[in-house]
Parts: sequence; structure tokens; C-alpha cells
Amino acid sequence: MAKKYMVRLTEEEQAYLESLVHKGKVAAYKRLHAQILLKADENALGESWQDSQISKAFGISTRTVERVRTRLVEEGLESALERAKPNRVRGRVIDGEIEAHLVALVCSDAPEGHSRWTLMCPV
Repeated sequence: MAKKYMVRLTEEEQAYLESLVHKGKVAAYKRLHAQILLKADENALGESWQDSQISKAFGISTRTVERVRTRLVEEGLESALERAKPNRVRGRVIDGEIEAHLVALVCSDAPEGHSRWTLMCPV
């Protein structure tokens, strides 16, 4: 099956990724993503590696290799080097009314038999 997202890096991008790989202080995930992209590059002088080869060489899953390739093609080089941003937005579990009630409850005197409020105190 042919890959849907092909990695084709320019010479400048290759040089930038090489500098990241060989630089001393780079986040481990960023260095790993740079190595993945360099090995998956179709424009490289040598033959590009298959996802399974890359995953075995770096001790990661093939899905990680696929995700990095996909982000490069869809979002660009900088996005591919970074960690994936969470794509879900979570709403508030407690609304203002419940929050006000909790604050009032905690600010009141502790229940009988307790010197202060704890998570174990009965309401």
C-alpha cells in the first residue's frame, strides 16, 4: 500500500533537522521527530526508510511515525517537530452556582466531630 503522506524535505529543511539532531540541548521528542523525518525523507541521497524500519530503529510505534509524517505534510515542519496539541475542548464540570455553594460550605464551620473540613467529611 502506498503512503498517503510522503516526506519530501528541501535541502534547507534537511540541514535544519540535521542541526537539531546534532545540537546538544534539544528536547528529546524534538530530536526524535527530526530523526524520523530525516529517515522518512524521499529526497534523501540514500533510500528512505519504511515506517517499520524507523519504528524498530528508534523503539517507537509505527503510528508515531505516521503521525509525524502527517503533521509535516498537513501543518508544516515546525508543527511536525512539536508535540501534538490537544484537539478537544472540555467544558466546565461545575457551574458558578455550584461553585458558590461549595465555597460557602467550606467557609462555614466544620461538621460536628471534626476540627476542620476534609474530603471525608459528610455533607
